[in-house]
Amino acid sequence: MLERVKHLLPAELTGALSRLSASAQASLEEIRIRENRPLEVWTGGGSAFVMPDGSLRTEPAGAYQPTAELCRRLLEKMTNHSIYAMEEELRRGYITVEGGHRIGLAGRTVLEDGKVRSIRDIGGFNVRIARDVAGAADSTLPLLLDRTRRSIASTLVVGAPRQGKTTFIRDLARSISYGRWRSTAAAGWPGRKVGIVDERSEIAASVRGVPTFDVGPRTDVMDACPKAEGMMMMIRSMSPEVLIVDEIGREEDVEAIREAVRAGVSVIATAHAGDWQEAAARPAIRRLLEEGAFAKGIVLRRAETGLSVRVIEANASMAVKDAAFGSAGTGSRSAGHSPAAPREPTRHPPQERTDAC
Repeated sequence: MLERVKHLLPAELTGALSRLSASAQASLEEIRIRENRPLEVWTGGGSAFVMPDGSLRTEPAGAYQPTAELCRRLLEKMTNHSIYAMEEELRRGYITVEGGHRIGLAGRTVLEDGKVRSIRDIGGFNVRIARDVAGAADSTLPLLLDRTRRSIASTLVVGAPRQGKTTFIRDLARSISYGRWRSTAAAGWPGRKVGIVDERSEIAASVRGVPTFDVGPRTDVMDACPKAEGMMMMIRSMSPEVLIVDEIGREEDVEAIREAVRAGVSVIATAHAGDWQEAAARPAIRRLLEEGAFAKGIVLRRAETGLSVRVIEANASMAVKDAAFGSAGTGSRSAGHSPAAPREPTRHPPQERTDAC
């Protein structure tokens, strides 16, 4: 994984990381660079600090420390020596670079009318290394089918950060676009037109509007576009049968998803939450669940054995919501726009499986 981002890093930092063992380099997920503080990395085994000799330790004492000059050169490389040209990205607190890698930024914020206009005096960086795992959603896709529409049911994917949500929905997009439904029940179903609204350029990793990840032959991408606006643009201009967006939660996202569902479009979206109850506790997402906008729910959690995937029917998600909010109601709702979904949640408990990812 280090090879994917070496071109972004100053030579001194690349040298320090190149001393890591081959297995540590291959499993790199995040590189956390803090000015005059210990260099931290996240690998498949968790967090560790980088020693000058390339060894990894859980304690920061004696670790390699990037200097202020190194951090300055790192920022210049990441912004192509034009910080002002990336004012919008800085305002959001991250930069997405070629390959879909995202660099989070921390420093002193500059306010305008009480809102963050930019970040100055940047002293912290988090390089998140994008990865593409073909087949990540293969065993789950058959559980998400809408047989009436011969497509995928609207699905909300939840998980905490670093659980693989973006990788998972990218693989879903690819399979749906190719028509690889992974189920004998879907034999002969065609691939569907997919629209990806890629606000942070992470799902498709587009460069000048062209995806660098394989997202399928029937997929169109609206890159670096706010989700709500991008969904409406896609519906008006590209007639998608499936819309895919990452990290919903704002009020405008809710209304856009409502409009998409009313237009007969299946929506696959992700949201940050540690579990289904946490997702349902977020007001915007709770309203979508109450309205039946999603027919299926997925909870992702990474484990030592791979990716744990819990699939929830919409009726079961409403039962979870009732329990989370102390509601005495037991009535079930229809599962979004998927008439094939079951009516009685107790007959179809959540299913969980573990996939290598």
